Amino acid sequence: MTDFTEMVDLASERLGAAVVAANDEFFAPKEAMLKQAEPEWREDAYTERGKWMDGWETRRRRDDDGHDWAIVRLGVPGVVRGVVVDTRWFRGNYPEHCSVDGCALPGIPSPEELEAAEWVELLPKSELEGNAPNLFELVRSPRVTHLRLNIFPDGGVARFRAHGVAQPQLTAFVLRGGEIDLAAMENGGWVEEVSDRFYGHPQNLILPGRSLFMGDGWETQRRRGPGHDWSIVRLAAPGTIHRVEIDTDHFKGNVPDRCMLEGIHASGVREAGNLAEATGWRPILPETKLQPHARHRWEAEVADAGPVTHVRLSIFPDGGVARLRVFGTLERPSS
Repeated sequence: MTDFTEMVDLASERLGAAVVAANDEFFAPKEAMLKQAEPEWREDAYTERGKWMDGWETRRRRDDDGHDWAIVRLGVPGVVRGVVVDTRWFRGNYPEHCSVDGCALPGIPSPEELEAAEWVELLPKSELEGNAPNLFELVRSPRVTHLRLNIFPDGGVARFRAHGVAQPQLTAFVLRGGEIDLAAMENGGWVEEVSDRFYGHPQNLILPGRSLFMGDGWETQRRRGPGHDWSIVRLAAPGTIHRVEIDTDHFKGNVPDRCMLEGIHASGVREAGNLAEATGWRPILPETKLQPHARHRWEAEVADAGPVTHVRLSIFPDGGVARLRVFGTLERPSS
């Protein structure tokens, strides 16, 4: 069974996700649920409303049999394969149960539109454990743009994650042949496999924006023998690449000496292990020198490799890369 936590966190604030509504946030703000950092505990931290908690926390219910809820606008629409309801540091104040609903609405809907939306149950009412990350794999889910986390009856949640497959709505501009970053996670790209992930998570390569610090990129350990490191990215859609950007921001004494980019058309292949040794890779960017802490851009040097579904970034011999961008146009369907 695939570990769903290795999939894209569609509720990541790095992708633009936000908690847009909650019925109560008396003790701790709803926005904290999506913070990237691990939840923390501060022994003697108090606010005017009570104990400071790193997460979302509602007041104690006294007057009805209802429950509390918060609505998350996903950073990228998609199919959710599993959710994490993390109650770390919530011991005597965590909810007993939770459930998750989803809906799909275009654009940025208003609170009224969200209230009137057709919500579908994705996770039935399920028991929660306190002070622990609670993982729930979803059996089936349609494409959704928003999630509603329900907690019963009240309490606190430190972090909420929604892992799955990104399915963004491509714009008419892109569908008519406009340029798009085919590797970007927000467009549906995914790093399927890497030779080494010792220091930095490979998915950092295709996150939006520039890296925040050295640990916000992909970095391999030091090689002491022959060979080189590489990363294979499944593109958001088959396309022809025209421009390439490689950012080594923050990598100064550990930048790779050189890099190379290749592409392959392998529709239907989802296991990168089948691609690493394939013979159909075509050159896109030849072996090229890299500079430390710099944003490299190539256009004239990029070869026409035709439509590809995956790219392989090779770095020689090892080191770190902050971001990879591959700009191109979608493959035209054959007539």
